[in-house]
Amino acid sequence: MISVNIPGERRPILIGKSGATKKIIEKKTNTKIHVGLEVNIEGENELLTAEIIKAIGRGFSPHRALRLTDQNYLLDVIQIKGTPNKIKRLMSRVIGTHGKTREIIEYSTHSFVSVYGRTVSIIGNYKDAKNAREAIEMLLQGSKHTTVYKYLSNLELE
Repeated sequence: MISVNIPGERRPILIGKSGATKKIIEKKTNTKIHVGLEVNIEGENELLTAEIIKAIGRGFSPHRALRLTDQNYLLDVIQIKGTPNKIKRLMSRVIGTHGKTREIIEYSTHSFVSVYGRTVSIIGNYKDAKNAREAIEMLLQGSKHTTVYKYLSNLELE
């Protein structure tokens, strides 16, 4: 058995309407999920199920989190450290005005990005997630958005 912690506000999303989402995850991973103060997982694919639940806990929709059932996909979580104001500013840089920067990163790297809590998380195949992480780290380290967009446009040329 594996236990996973996710924010309380994300538990209803994990469960879904009348338990529908939880049942789908259990069926696809051949596990049993028990949601309480912690989320306990029992069954064949406990580690995979834990990654899916962590992804939902990090702000991804269940639909996107279920991409992790494809063994080519992975979840990469980047912790953001600093004062509350610094964290808010850095997260805003990753999201961009009206979500533009996040959209460009997702489109250019064929991955999914979620900004939630004090984290930026990525779901994608290894190469795409690595490229998305590089772009996000550039933004977090203070690179100009135009520099990051140029980096991303060069990926499309490869």
